[in-house]
Amino acid sequence: MKKSLVLGVVFSFLTISWSCHTKPNNKKEVPILCYHNIKNFSAKASPDVKAYSTTPKRFTEQMKALYDNGYQTISPDELYRYLIHNALLPPKPILITFDDTRAEQFTLAIAEMNKYHFKGVFFIMTVSIGKPGYMTKNQIKILSQTGHTIGLHTWDHTAVTHYTENDWNTQLIRPRKQLENLIGQPIDYFSYPFGLWNQNAISKLRSEHFKLAFILSSAKDKTHPEFTVRRKTIAGTWSTPTMLKVLQTTFH
Repeated sequence: MKKSLVLGVVFSFLTISWSCHTKPNNKKEVPILCYHNIKNFSAKASPDVKAYSTTPKRFTEQMKALYDNGYQTISPDELYRYLIHNALLPPKPILITFDDTRAEQFTLAIAEMNKYHFKGVFFIMTVSIGKPGYMTKNQIKILSQTGHTIGLHTWDHTAVTHYTENDWNTQLIRPRKQLENLIGQPIDYFSYPFGLWNQNAISKLRSEHFKLAFILSSAKDKTHPEFTVRRKTIAGTWSTPTMLKVLQTTFH
């Protein structure tokens, strides 16, 4: 009798615990923007430039529109706790991410984001640090010290799908340590160059104890969706209303 009662209590506890835990793959997606270049470009610019560049004027409009529509930025830590531990989020959460270490992300984007108390996630390609047109070590430190998140975008932007085992030390292990030494904080988040990934990359990131990894808008992995978190690159040809509409239709 006592044994049956104990087993019943344990079963009920496990049932309740399971029902309260939603797997990451079943969670409602949080909208995540991905910016690269913030610069003016001409109508004759190449398709790639138009796809991966946003004008300063348009970026200013977009940040104001997000604020006016009630969006609140969250950090990757908050997203991780939501996906893995069911933590609560604001009513309209959003992540604003930046790839490639471009200098204008610091000199232009931050000034606009500060108007609305927005925080960003900056994925750093370490080979570019300090080069013309890219962020300096001090700028990256300032981002970290003022509440933004620093993540890793490999050493030189080579797609992870091309790596041999020896490449991981060059592209992941050493750049991560370099950034951790620079900002004095752990680097827990990774974005895949070109948004390309494979199962070998997921296994490696898991073994190195990264918390989340970010792709672009392709399909996520069903087994480990936290290592294929979807983002949307904001095209330079989009109007601000189009950007808002894409947020509503891309993330489910």
